[in-house]
Amino acid sequence: MISPDKINRLKQQLEDTKKELQAHLDQNDHYQLEQEHPYESVSELSAYDNHPGDLGTELYEREKDLALNEHAEKEMQDINHALHAMAEGTYGKCEVCGKEIDEDRLDALPTTTYCKEHSPDQVVSHDRPVEEKVLMPPYGRFEYDESEGVAFDAEDTWQIVQRYGTSESPSDFSGDVENYDRTYVESEENEGYVEDYENFVGTDMYGQNVTVYPTIKHEAYEDALDEEGIMTSFGDLHGYEKDPYTE
Repeated sequence: MISPDKINRLKQQLEDTKKELQAHLDQNDHYQLEQEHPYESVSELSAYDNHPGDLGTELYEREKDLALNEHAEKEMQDINHALHAMAEGTYGKCEVCGKEIDEDRLDALPTTTYCKEHSPDQVVSHDRPVEEKVLMPPYGRFEYDESEGVAFDAEDTWQIVQRYGTSESPSDFSGDVENYDRTYVESEENEGYVEDYENFVGTDMYGQNVTVYPTIKHEAYEDALDEEGIMTSFGDLHGYEKDPYTE
């Protein structure tokens, strides 16, 4: 059982922290959230003539103030709750199971009224941004997969972004990497098209009159087929096949 002397010491520590925290909140007007207008925090009277980049900075600062203020108020609430438990004579016992809270835990976290096993803070939130409910599919959560879907999804978005640089190097990949411009996941995947021949084959607006346009991509495609000794990327065609794709 925790001794009265230790409770008095922790009580004094909590009261000192409470005074410092309250003084800080009073001094900065709760992180300037008590200002009449949010732009006063950055000495602006209006956002009418501001650049969008400046508005983004001001919004970021405002959101940061909201988070810091919420954290400070939660800490104040926890301190008051612990002081109330001391006054009631229940401090040092878990509110859920009633067992004694380890003294090392109280030293590290004097505001706690829960044992380690029943602490509500040990729950890891799996909440996702509410915007994902609107954006997905296909722009929500994703994993790299082997599916042959041709829709432009979040995986394609990430592949395009990582072309401009990541923290990875050729040593981070198991296979061979030609250069640093290819040091990203699935860099060999086609971008903007599915099959290689889509780079040099076209039709009219009715899907007729298939035309091959000689390009560097076309020459590379032909060279690859010649090297493999096959007619198409999916193998040789039988002589009797007269499907439209063979014409």
